[in-house]
Amino acid sequence: MSTIIIESQLFGTIDYIITLFQNTHVKIEQWDNYRKMSFRNRYVVAGSNGLVHLSVPLEKGRDRQQLMRDTRVSYSGRWQQEQIRTLESCYARAPYFEYYWPELRRLLEGRETFLLDKNMAALNWLGSVLRLPASISLTDQYLEAYPEEVSDRRDKVLPKNYLQYDPGIRYTQVFEERIGFRPNLCVIDYLLCAGPDLKSSLKGSVLTF
Repeated sequence: MSTIIIESQLFGTIDYIITLFQNTHVKIEQWDNYRKMSFRNRYVVAGSNGLVHLSVPLEKGRDRQQLMRDTRVSYSGRWQQEQIRTLESCYARAPYFEYYWPELRRLLEGRETFLLDKNMAALNWLGSVLRLPASISLTDQYLEAYPEEVSDRRDKVLPKNYLQYDPGIRYTQVFEERIGFRPNLCVIDYLLCAGPDLKSSLKGSVLTF
């Protein structure tokens, strides 16, 4: 049985979700310090003019060291409605949009106090939709290093380098003819464009992590 430890991501990248297929036990780190410029509160989708970077705003204090599990979501402003409109604009013509949009919209409209809870709600939904085989749990404590039998992948993939971790999976994207294929976006792109059977696409993938 294989075990991996990884940070919490909001609508993780495709390679992030692939790791959940490849390991029987997945531990989501909750005792690390929140890290700016990570996918903890960010995700990337493809729009008509190129990549669109979206993020969940956080309460004041995000620039200070604080535990991921204590990081709070800010609900000031209209970011939820704006992101809903953005995703509708990006994916209304996607083959699986109408099937998954009601639940995805519910997740976007959720008002969880903590970022970790919001991320886990999204991950639990993706787990059921994609039929992820892994047992997923939260860490009990923070460890700087793990035994060799545990794969430590915390903060390997970040917004600045995620294209280096292209898993090689290809499918038809909504605006591919206009902007070209964009790899390793958030898994929502794959789900709405290609459906839930991500496992079948793994046969042709080339994993680089």
